[in-house]
Amino acid sequence: MEPVAQVQLDMEGALTARDRVGIQDFVLLDETTETAFLSNLKKRFSKDLIYTYIGTLLVSVNPYKELDIYNKKQMDLYMGVNFFELPPHIYALADNAYHTMLTELNNHFILISGESGAGKTEASKKILQYYAVSCPSSTLLNTVRDKMLKSNPVLEAFGNAKTLKNDNSSRFGKYMDIQFDSEGDAVGGHILNYLLERSRVVHQNHGERNFHIFYQLVEGAEEDLLHKLGLERDCQRYNYLTQGECAIVPSIDDKNAWKTVKNALQVIDISEINTSHLFGIVASVLHLGNVQFDSDSKGHATLNDNTSLRWVSNLLGVDGQSLQEVLTFRKIEAKTDQVLSPFTLDHAIYVRDALAKAIYGHTFTWLVNRINESMENTDPSRKTVIGLLDIYGFEVFYVNSFEQFCINYCNEKLQQLFIQLTLKSEQEEYEAEDIEWEPVQFFNNKIICDLVEERYRGIISILDEECLRPGEATDLTFLERLEEKMANHPHFVTHKLADKMTRKTLERGDFRLLHYAGEVTYCVVGFLDKNNDLLYKNIKDLICQSKNTIIRTCFSTLDSDSRRRPETVATQFKSSLLKLTEILMAKEAWYIRCLKSNESKQPGTFDEALIRHQVKYLGLMEHLRVRRAGFAYRRKYEVFLQRYKALCPATWPHWRGLPADGVEVLVQHLGYFPTEYKMGRTKIFIRHPRTLFATEDAFERCKHQLATRLQAQYKGYKVKGQFRKQREAATKIETCWRGVQARKERDRRAWAVKVIKKFIKGYMTRGQAKITDNSEYLAFVRQNYLNKLKDKLPKTVLDKTTWHAPPQVLTETSELLRKLHYRLMVRRYVRGITPQRKVQFQLKLVTSSLFKGRKESYPHSVAQPFLDTRISDQDINLRVLQMIGNEHIKYSVPVIKYNRNGFKPAPRQLILTQTAAYVVDDAKIKQRVLYTSLKGISVSNLSDCTVVFHIACEDPKQKGDLVMQCDHLFELVTKLSVISNKQNSVKVVQGSIKIEVQAGKESAVDFSTGQEPMAYKAKNGHLMVVAIRARTR
Repeated sequence: MEPVAQVQLDMEGALTARDRVGIQDFVLLDETTETAFLSNLKKRFSKDLIYTYIGTLLVSVNPYKELDIYNKKQMDLYMGVNFFELPPHIYALADNAYHTMLTELNNHFILISGESGAGKTEASKKILQYYAVSCPSSTLLNTVRDKMLKSNPVLEAFGNAKTLKNDNSSRFGKYMDIQFDSEGDAVGGHILNYLLERSRVVHQNHGERNFHIFYQLVEGAEEDLLHKLGLERDCQRYNYLTQGECAIVPSIDDKNAWKTVKNALQVIDISEINTSHLFGIVASVLHLGNVQFDSDSKGHATLNDNTSLRWVSNLLGVDGQSLQEVLTFRKIEAKTDQVLSPFTLDHAIYVRDALAKAIYGHTFTWLVNRINESMENTDPSRKTVIGLLDIYGFEVFYVNSFEQFCINYCNEKLQQLFIQLTLKSEQEEYEAEDIEWEPVQFFNNKIICDLVEERYRGIISILDEECLRPGEATDLTFLERLEEKMANHPHFVTHKLADKMTRKTLERGDFRLLHYAGEVTYCVVGFLDKNNDLLYKNIKDLICQSKNTIIRTCFSTLDSDSRRRPETVATQFKSSLLKLTEILMAKEAWYIRCLKSNESKQPGTFDEALIRHQVKYLGLMEHLRVRRAGFAYRRKYEVFLQRYKALCPATWPHWRGLPADGVEVLVQHLGYFPTEYKMGRTKIFIRHPRTLFATEDAFERCKHQLATRLQAQYKGYKVKGQFRKQREAATKIETCWRGVQARKERDRRAWAVKVIKKFIKGYMTRGQAKITDNSEYLAFVRQNYLNKLKDKLPKTVLDKTTWHAPPQVLTETSELLRKLHYRLMVRRYVRGITPQRKVQFQLKLVTSSLFKGRKESYPHSVAQPFLDTRISDQDINLRVLQMIGNEHIKYSVPVIKYNRNGFKPAPRQLILTQTAAYVVDDAKIKQRVLYTSLKGISVSNLSDCTVVFHIACEDPKQKGDLVMQCDHLFELVTKLSVISNKQNSVKVVQGSIKIEVQAGKESAVDFSTGQEPMAYKAKNGHLMVVAIRARTR
């Protein structure tokens, strides 16, 4: 039965969505015109809805961009769902084919068709990916699925190529059977391949490439492998890769594809040895293309440069000399004699290319066989299958040759099969339901198929005869034979047979066929050579001796000793098509029609003329007319009644009789005219979509009314029930709550009594050692004290008074805590001191040791920070700096120096270096005091700023002690004592300081206190220094 008979239509999705974005099923179009068809397709395409149904046929438009409709979430959504329940999708078709197969235990196939670039290969990938996710899982099954999925990149690498219309065009036909067991598990698979385009190996049109694997090997292989194969990473060096002048294509990533292919070869169980031999064969074809021939004086072909030939012989494992011989000579056997006949230059090139095509073609067949072996199911129990047929689309190029002739012949056969299966399934359903069948008008392309394949009279038969005919048979003699045989055929025309207007569009070497999809003009040049595709016997004999196991396996199956001429390519293809037709006729059919949205591969562009042409040659309008013949819609009585029974009072809410009678009552109530419907055995047939839409619209209105009434009744019932439950619950909760609260209050009071008793006993025994009665009280006292203490802790190290008074029992603990806290603050303070402040404190410590408790003004100096220097280098005369020389200045400060004779004051600069102190007056150094000659440093105990340097005077001429006044006395003395290491030489004197003016002559500096500070020469000849008495802090 036709699949739509098994898949129950859920109109919820198909009908209610019709007014949103077009119509999801073309069968429900009001008008079945081409304009209405294209308008609906364009409307959906504009919203990225690339899928639309014609019954169970899926129409897919290539969007040329990534759409987020193929993820795991989408797969889960479509699993086990009725065909029309969700929007059209390739997953819906795959899922329904799968479940129908499981339900009816029969075989199915999915035919994917469309022209090159329409998305057929991608569609087959999506179906395989869906089955890989949706089918049951186990280790064995996952292995089978992996092999099915990974076979795709391998076959694409060896069988796909860039063409003018598609960057990944399949250049062979592929039919894959996926085998399922009774549980629905994918347990095996098998692939049949058809008509690999061998000629592409040796020739590519402009803008096209050779098969992907060649470029992947050159661009992606590791350097070691390339070296081993004698290849360089430059496609331009190989003749077989440069004829299309587009070896490198930005949109094709050959390097990543190479990694994918290598990984896939491991998954499908190709051993490392066979993988190495396989790449060797690919490389040998590239080297074979670089074998160049010259012509000698007799016109015979010769080989001069044997480099490429040596690589071919090494990679194929054949003798180099023998290989050279078979490429330049033909061995002719006459009874017992053998004669070598030399080739002309053109003939040698033909033989070279024929060998390359044969090697690659047989290797591709071997690869398909190995994939089949890896996916083979060894379980003998009965299996059901779903076949995937991804085969060439209808091709029309600027120049169409033998390959396009075979491809378009294949499409003619598939179109014939498509119409037959569609009509057959429709007719069977009508007969099963006892509905009168109305004949459908459609174009029967049997006349075109006969034109190509008819025995003795078809184009293929004539082509074979011409290939076998003795004498000089050429492509033009083949064309002449066609003109003789086909002169009056309505679908065949040549330049000779055409009228004057048509003749202008035909070359003399062309013939034109009027296919079901339109006219195609074929150039006969190369038809005979491509159809023969023969290898001479001596070449076969040599290749059979190859050490490459793949090549030896491939060619050893050929019967090289047979005198019978092998079948031509066209005859082989015709036979394989007939076998394919038999396979498909034995299965239930599902269809996917792929359309190109535009020629430039631009996303969002809808080329209406191009789409119209594809709709025509894919026969979509014929299919739609077949589906719409008589009755557009059919539905089982039970389902129809279940959905629409609410529209009739007699059938709502329950119909007690037979479903057919209920449907009859329902349609009478709805006012269907007798011409609008028919009652079958199990289904109702509705003629026009508008009738169905009117019923659906009425149902939509009725649903709202029913929903309102049902909601009102249900809400009332639900609210009453809720109220009763809530009232009962409230009473119970109140009772329980009161009990809980009373028990809590009782327990709380009992607890309070115990606590108060313990507190009183603890207070009474607080002075005793810790016992049971006072332990909790003492713990309370401790906690209370610590809580208060944490808020009243001293903030600084100098704060010695802030400390919370402890209770008697915690006196010792409080003292320990206070010490710990001060130690903690000191540690924090010390850790926070910078290196600069540390030096400052060290100096202050020296100052303290020298002056604390000795000099009155010391307490006032403690808070004053010491500076590194009081005079910058810029303020010291440059001449002085030069005289000081390399002595590093440690400190400098302005001072008042008192003259030794009369104690006259004079401003000076005191500079301390590493070794001496300098008294400087502007640009002159008045005195240099070496630290070694410095006997001591004296200051008074008052608040004055006078300092005396005691200097050893051995020479009478040498100057005596220095008497100076400095505002930064403590800083000066501290730094001088540290620099000169004279801390023990600093004295704080009370009363007067004796000084030595010069050797042998003494004087003194007297100190007293007064209202104002001053310094003058007293009557006794001494220096009198008056200081203000310091205030006590």
